[in-house]
Amino acid sequence: MNSGELIYEGKGKRIFSTERDDEVIMSYKDEATAFDGAKKGIIKDKGVINNRISALIYTFLARHGIPTHLVKTLDERNVVVKRLEMIPVEVVVRNLIAGGLAKRLGREEGEALSSPVVELYYKSDALHDPMISESLAVAMGWASEEQLQDMKAQALRINQVLQSFFDGIGIILVDFKLEFGLYQGRLILGDEITPDGCRLWDKISLEKMDKDRFRRDLGGEEEAYQEVVRRIEAALPG
Repeated sequence: MNSGELIYEGKGKRIFSTERDDEVIMSYKDEATAFDGAKKGIIKDKGVINNRISALIYTFLARHGIPTHLVKTLDERNVVVKRLEMIPVEVVVRNLIAGGLAKRLGREEGEALSSPVVELYYKSDALHDPMISESLAVAMGWASEEQLQDMKAQALRINQVLQSFFDGIGIILVDFKLEFGLYQGRLILGDEITPDGCRLWDKISLEKMDKDRFRRDLGGEEEAYQEVVRRIEAALPG
């Protein structure tokens, strides 16, 4: 399958048209950004690693009955995905206190939550992705009540599946971001699940294995991403 015109370019991916109206090519980049693009850099082979990680995870989720946009992998950087009508509401699931939640609450990172917390954010780079309520999302026409309930239910199911999986490979799933869209009227998971949009900590050392290494100038980003994909591939060969 050949890629057509560039439809969209984001921080970590490019989207290209195909000869099919209902499919696009998603191409992963090595560029890394943080703080709404204020910090920029390159993580060597990040695009290759993220493509592999997300494809393996989405295939794994599909086997657990979770619908995703993944169609097939083309090569080390490119996948064919269903063309979705994206809902501009990001869903964040938190299992431990970290990042922005730690700052908002004045709590230490790593503190356990008694149950997973689901947060909603309006997807807007210009507005820095502000946190929103369900009622605001409905009032602004960004999503319906039914869609939001479906998104939250799918997010919690994904969390349940992935928490167990990552625990089995010695990784704590601290928190992660999801995006959803409509395909032929059906709500399905889009975008990606990678160390760019998840907080992943080693279960024993609590070392960060995600983009926080880049955000916080910790170094070792490439090695951390490589270790994540190595563990996932060992558990999900093929």
